[in-house]
Amino acid sequence: MPTMKVMVERCKGCERCNDACPQQIVQMSKGLNAKGYRYSVLADPPRCLGCRLCAISCPDVAIEVYTEGTQYEFFTY
Repeated sequence: MPTMKVMVERCKGCERCNDACPQQIVQMSKGLNAKGYRYSVLADPPRCLGCRLCAISCPDVAIEVYTEGTQYEFFTY
């Protein structure tokens, strides 16, 4: 199952990852980081596709997505 890891202190709460998620399962937390921003969390982990669009859309490189097994490539770098 894919896993999304958010580096809480890097996240500035821009919500671009929320908009990029095709499953609409990335949401903002109720808590705040040290800078006073609400950070992203994965609301329903079993529904995550591992598409990495949340990580690609993050301007602060605060999101990493880990997958096991089949990983779909939307972009080739």
